[in-house]
Amino acid sequence: MVEMEESAKAFATFRVLNGEANESERDQLFRNMAQLFSYVSERCDDEQVAQYDEVLCQLAELVESEARAHVAGVLSRLDRAPGTVVVKLASDTIDVARPLLEFSNVLSDDDLIEIVNNKSEDHRVAIATREAVGERVGEAIVDRGGRASVVELVRNKAAQLGEGTLEKLVERASKDSELAADLRGRTEVDWNGLRAEISVAGGKVLEQLGLVEVMSNRSTLGTVSAMVYNRIRNSAGFNAREWKLSWNQVKALSDRRQLDVKALSRFARFGYGHHAAAALTMLLQVSPEVLVKWLATQDYVALTVACRAYGLPNDLFEGLVTVMPWRDFPEMEEVRNVGTYFDALSREEAIGIFDLWRAHAFRKRPTEEERAVAVA
Repeated sequence: MVEMEESAKAFATFRVLNGEANESERDQLFRNMAQLFSYVSERCDDEQVAQYDEVLCQLAELVESEARAHVAGVLSRLDRAPGTVVVKLASDTIDVARPLLEFSNVLSDDDLIEIVNNKSEDHRVAIATREAVGERVGEAIVDRGGRASVVELVRNKAAQLGEGTLEKLVERASKDSELAADLRGRTEVDWNGLRAEISVAGGKVLEQLGLVEVMSNRSTLGTVSAMVYNRIRNSAGFNAREWKLSWNQVKALSDRRQLDVKALSRFARFGYGHHAAAALTMLLQVSPEVLVKWLATQDYVALTVACRAYGLPNDLFEGLVTVMPWRDFPEMEEVRNVGTYFDALSREEAIGIFDLWRAHAFRKRPTEEERAVAVA
């Protein structure tokens, strides 16, 4: 009943879009549309989401900041939200953007980096406090941010800090005692391993800051290849929470008509395995359950045939194999074997195999009555 009443309120005032309304009516329609979407978001198909997105974007241009801030708060709590209007409001003034920057799962790392690079320090502070901050986003904050956003980033234990970012933070901390103290609190960081990969001067700064002990035996320090290998091993494997988050972000990208092979290449290049898997699900037009089954069963053949049929370039395919969230991380020999099969398989053959699989997988299952007739 509540949904029907809200729907009536929202759609009865569509004349607002033609300019036939006052400020109060525009404001109310904007709020009602967002609220209505929050009720039905999980049941909307792609076309319906696109329609909400278009209308909300138009209305956002017609209302005051208070209404935009209200709608941003409504959308920030949703796992699925219209991608274009979310990015639009997240790039608005900080009073409007803050809830989306802090909480929205729809914003991708690319969206956040764009905002870090082009909006205010307050925007960067909000992003630095997110429940999860990826390495690339953290690096952008350190590169572009002021002291406030950098301090928030370091204090956020959920923020992932890469070696390059840590080195830049160490350099900053050499002139900022409070930041140095915050870095000491990041006990999960392999400071000795970092020391092995940065300059002698940088290593001395680590010692001065008390992040590593003064050591003369350099052979005890790890190598960068071992660090990278261990990181990959630790991140391998399907994670349901990460899958849901990645799916929503990739879906938002698709809603904005920005999901293509270039986007897939970015996911592979930056090691976004769950994002790559979600993108492939949409590009290949297979159900999420099917692709997750391939990952769980290490079904390299199915992935090879599907990607060859789609027409992915060879180098992109090999990159995807190495970053996808398989149950077990593939050995280099397995990666080479999969690449050899991909090269040997023609696209025509792959299309034929994939079409046969689709015909079998999507074939209508007979009912009990139909089976009885067939037996008779």
